Amino acid sequence: MSRPGEQGMTREGALRLEYFIIGLGIFALLLIFQPFNLTLYAVGSVLVVLAGLVNNLLPLAQAGVKVRSVVTVTMVVAMIFCIVLLVAIAAAHLYGVFFLKPPDPNTTSGKVQLATPPFWAQPLVWGIAAVAVALAGAIAAMKKAGG
Repeated sequence: MSRPGEQGMTREGALRLEYFIIGLGIFALLLIFQPFNLTLYAVGSVLVVLAGLVNNLLPLAQAGVKVRSVVTVTMVVAMIFCIVLLVAIAAAHLYGVFFLKPPDPNTTSGKVQLATPPFWAQPLVWGIAAVAVALAGAIAAMKKAGG
């Protein structure tokens, strides 16, 4: 008897996954180009990035593909996104260090900027790093358990 996740997707399941991926992209674009609400625009902007990442799953939306492989690829894409996000934060910090004028300690805004902890001490950065490590651990555990 096969374990759950070891059996392949049915034709209907693969079609549902494909429609969800394409529908998410279309919905995100509708939210971006609607002229009524700025909050909906912000939600659409986030969904466009998410839809772009989820589009990596389209080749797996075929009958017979194991659900476990779809989950593994989803985790790999999420882990790569976290790593790229960390590299982007570090690059933005280095750009500021090398190309921008340092804050003036004689002004209020300069005092605030100098009092801010460095980027690597921010909880968001550590949270993203923790998610990337957790995803890497989960992928390794799934690979070990799967054979």
